Amino acid sequence: MRRSAVRAGGVGAPLASEAVAPQAPQAPAQPEAPVEVLRTEFPFQLPRGYVDEQGTVHRDGVMRLSTARDELIPLRDVRVQENPAFLSVVLLGRVITRLGTLPLVHDGIVENMFASDLAFLQDFYRQINAEGHTRAAVNCPHCSEPFEVELGGSRLGES
Repeated sequence: MRRSAVRAGGVGAPLASEAVAPQAPQAPAQPEAPVEVLRTEFPFQLPRGYVDEQGTVHRDGVMRLSTARDELIPLRDVRVQENPAFLSVVLLGRVITRLGTLPLVHDGIVENMFASDLAFLQDFYRQINAEGHTRAAVNCPHCSEPFEVELGGSRLGES
């Protein structure tokens, strides 16, 4: 008859003669690669501002990235077919998501903006949709040190 050893700590506890292997230290967790977040909305400030029917000036706004649909749909608009210069007005009316306290931004709002604000928005649209950002990495021509520059100022005349 075979005798079974009774473990000191009860059932499942190791015998004194059984060696418990020490656990190897775990390697530190590898830091996860930073997840790149796609920025789709960009704040802006109009140089002059849109003046609504009550006389309120709206300057702070947000523009989102344009989609292919945003650029194609205005081409079917009769106003754009009759006057291609109207394309930017319709397009900006689609991608400006907020302007001051206005409840809704549409091409009628853009159509009644000052020419300087329209020019600013056209330039801003090109900046955010061309590269996905408004900053560029450059090197100093004197010391070759890398740094970033703003491609367009937040106000007309700035660079």
